[in-house]
Amino acid sequence: KPLASSRLRYRKFRQEKAWLKPHVPGDHPQDDKQRKRADKDERRAYLREYYALIRPYRSVVIFLITLGALAAACQAVHPYVFGYILGELLPGDYTGPEKLYWINIGALIMLVTVVAGLLLNMTRNIRTIALNHKIVVRLRRRLYRHLLQLPLSDLYELKTGTVVSRVSGDVDKATGLLQQAIMSPAAALFEVIFATVILFVWNWKLALAAWIVLPPMIVLSLLWVVRIRPIFRSAGRDRNIIDGRATETFSGIRVVRSFRREPRERSDYTIADDTMIRKRLFGMYNAMALDAVWQFILPLSIVMIVTAGGYLYVYGHADLKQIIAFQLYTSKLLFPIFRIVNSLNQTQESMAALERVFEVFRMDIDKPDAPDAIEAPMLVERIAFDHVWFEYQEGRPVIEDFDLDVSGGAMVAFVGPSGAGKTTMTDLIARFYDPTRGSIRVNGTDLREVKLASYRQLLAVVQQEVFLFDGSVHQNIAYGKRSASREAVIDAARRANAHSFIDELPHGYDTLIGERGVKLSGGQRQRISIARAILADPQILILDEATSNLDTESERLIQAALDDLYANRTTFAIAHRLSTVTHADIIVVMDEGQVIEVGKHDELMAAGGMYFNMVQRQREFAATDA
Repeated sequence: KPLASSRLRYRKFRQEKAWLKPHVPGDHPQDDKQRKRADKDERRAYLREYYALIRPYRSVVIFLITLGALAAACQAVHPYVFGYILGELLPGDYTGPEKLYWINIGALIMLVTVVAGLLLNMTRNIRTIALNHKIVVRLRRRLYRHLLQLPLSDLYELKTGTVVSRVSGDVDKATGLLQQAIMSPAAALFEVIFATVILFVWNWKLALAAWIVLPPMIVLSLLWVVRIRPIFRSAGRDRNIIDGRATETFSGIRVVRSFRREPRERSDYTIADDTMIRKRLFGMYNAMALDAVWQFILPLSIVMIVTAGGYLYVYGHADLKQIIAFQLYTSKLLFPIFRIVNSLNQTQESMAALERVFEVFRMDIDKPDAPDAIEAPMLVERIAFDHVWFEYQEGRPVIEDFDLDVSGGAMVAFVGPSGAGKTTMTDLIARFYDPTRGSIRVNGTDLREVKLASYRQLLAVVQQEVFLFDGSVHQNIAYGKRSASREAVIDAARRANAHSFIDELPHGYDTLIGERGVKLSGGQRQRISIARAILADPQILILDEATSNLDTESERLIQAALDDLYANRTTFAIAHRLSTVTHADIIVVMDEGQVIEVGKHDELMAAGGMYFNMVQRQREFAATDA
C-alpha cells in the first residue's frame, strides 16, 4: 500500500508537470510570464549572494583557474606533437637516425607536458577541496547564526528537522557549486578555446566540420537543464518535509507509542520517502538522457572529421598531419564541452539546494536593534505596561488593553483559567514578541528602544515544560553563566533543593543526563532548571508554573529558596496553584486576555470576585482529595 500510494503521488506530480511551475518565495503573481520572470530574477539574486560569499577568496579562485589554464595548455601540446610525428616526420625525407632523434624529442615533450598537466591538475583539485571546505564552514556558520535570530513563529514553521536538513545537507550540496559551476567549467573552457584556436589556424574547413553539430547541441542542453533543476528543487522540498516529520515523530515517541501509531508513522514515512526518491530518479533520468545524446554526438563528430578530412585530403585541401591532429583535437574540443554540459546537469541539484539555503537568509531576523538603540539598565527600577495589546493572528487579540505599573523588586503573579493570556504576557516581558499596540517600558524606556541582547542579560526564565540539554548536570545548571565555579553551581543546586539527588547520581554533577534530560524525573529536571535560574542571578525572573512537577515537601523547600531569590528582583510568576502566590506584591487576575482584578491576596479575597472564587474551588478540591 505505501508503494502504491507513492506511485500515485508521483504519477500526479508527472501529470501536473508541477516541477515546471515557477517557485517564487513569498509572492505568486497570477500572470505566468511575471512568475517566470520573478523566478529568474530570484535565481540570479541567489547566485549574486553566492558569489558575494566566495568574493573574499577571489584571489584563490583566480589562482586555481590559472592552474586550469596552464594544465589545458599542456594538454593542447600532445595532439600537435603526435600529428607532426605521424603525419610529417615519419613519411618525410629524413634519415633513420634523424627520425629516431626527433621521435625521442617529441616523446620527451609529451612526457614533460603530461607530467606537468597532471601536477597542475592535482594541485588545483587539492586546493579546490580546501577552498570548498572553507566556504562550507563559512556558509554553515552564517546560516546557523541567522536561524538562531529568526522569529519564533518562523522557526516553528520551519520545524526542527527542516532546520537540520538545511544546515547540513543543503549547505553541502550548495557549496558544490564552486567546483561544478566555476572550477570544472573554467578548466574545460580553456581546453575548448585552445583547441578551437589551433583548429581554425590550421584548417578552418576541418574546424567547421568539428563545430557544425555543437551549437544546436549546446542550445538543446541549456533548454533541457531548465527542465531538470525544478525536479531536484521539488525533491529537496520533500526531503526537508520528511526530515521535519521524522524529527517530530521521535521527539514525541511517547505519544506515538501511547496511541499505537507506529504503523501509521512508518507508512507515512515510507510513502513520502519513496515519492521523493522517484522524483530524484526522474531528475537523474532526464540528466542521463542528455548524457546519452552527447555520447552519440562525440563519435558522430569524429566520423564527420574523418569523412571531411578524407575529402579535403583527396582534393588537396588538407594534409595527413592535419587530419591526424584534428581527430585528436576534436576529442580535446568535444569532451570539455561535454564536461561543461555535464557540470550544468550536476549543478541543478546544487542550485536547488542553494535556493533553499538563501530562502532562509531572506527571512527577517527577530527584532533587530534600532539604529539608536541603547543598552539595558543595570538596575530595574520600574516596569510599566502601557495599554498593551497583542495578536498572534490579525484581528484576534489575545491580550487586550493591559495596563500595569510594577516597581523594581516586586513580585507579580498572573492567575486565571487556561487560555487567559498569562504565558503570552510573560513572553512579551521576555520580548519573545513585541506588543501589537501599546508598549512595555523599563525605567521609562520602551523595550523596542533597548538592545535586545543587553535586555535578555537581565532575564532568567523557568518554564513549566523544562528543556535541558544533552550534557552534564553541571553544564545545564551553568548554561546561563558558563564561567561559574563548581562551588557556585553546588550552591545554586542546594538553594533549589537539587543537591541531594544530584549527589546520588553515578558521577554527581558530571553525570550525563541525556537529550532533554530523559535520565531524570520530571521533578528533578524542574529543580535543575530552577538552579539554572538561581545561578544566573537575574534582574527579572519569570516563573511559569515553576513548582508544578514537585511533590509537596520539595515544593515547600523550593518555595523557601525562591522567597530568597525574589529579594531585590522583579519577578513575574504564573501559577495555577494559588497557594504559591499568596505572598505576591501584585496578583493580576486574567481571563480571555483581559485584566479582571488587580491587588494583593487579602484585598482580592475581601473583594469576593473571581480570585476569591478560584481560591475557594481549590480549597474545596484539596479538602475532597485529602
